[in-house]
Amino acid sequence: MDRLIYTAMSGASHTMQQQAAVGENLSNVNTPGYRAAVNAFRAVPLVGEGLPTRVFVMDSTAGADFSPGAMQPTGRNLDIAVQGKGWIAVRLENGSEAYTRNGSFKVSPEGILQTRAGLNVAGDAGLITIPPNTEVTVAKDGTISTVQSGLLPNQVEIVGRIKLVNPAESQMVRGDDGLFRTIDGKPVAADVEVSVAPGNLESSNVNTVEVMVNMITLARQFDMQMKMLQSADNNAKQASQLLNMNA
Repeated sequence: MDRLIYTAMSGASHTMQQQAAVGENLSNVNTPGYRAAVNAFRAVPLVGEGLPTRVFVMDSTAGADFSPGAMQPTGRNLDIAVQGKGWIAVRLENGSEAYTRNGSFKVSPEGILQTRAGLNVAGDAGLITIPPNTEVTVAKDGTISTVQSGLLPNQVEIVGRIKLVNPAESQMVRGDDGLFRTIDGKPVAADVEVSVAPGNLESSNVNTVEVMVNMITLARQFDMQMKMLQSADNNAKQASQLLNMNA
């Protein structure tokens, strides 16, 4: 009885947490470059006084699905998609570095190249500044060139190169903000082998059908665990009645 209550109670609690993670994946199905979170259940013995007969069910984030999304042409000069493995480096407000696959950029009022979320895109030599009244071109190696409006195309100025990195996927962890970082928190050196596809965005790798099936499965698991709690409660009441009758 005691083990049934602990298992069902912890199972119901963590099923709700996993449902939230699945819901986050579903809400990011249209986010460029999004990597789906992968969750799993595991059993954890409860250590305490007496025999170790109680077991908790725990929801653990096994990591992320690093499979690539589909390339979607946009024709926009400030859209890029990382080809194959690799990441785009961004600078956070605290000065640290994080990584994303979302290559939809904009230019701030100060002329700084930023993500749609307002984070500064890291360059090989610092932040990248785009001069006003210019047409921007991004090369496959991340080099950004500009041409003043009205000038000849051969009057090109290179303003910087986007920092592209390729750390081992096993060393990457997702933060609460959806960005990835290295386990040790240290910045990664640029990798010249990483290339991008200008005028494209990488779609999210979330499988909508699979996510919907997972949500239904988790909802049924939650109902089953609640029924187990109700059964444990009914069994306890019946046992109490039998004891009272024998008293």
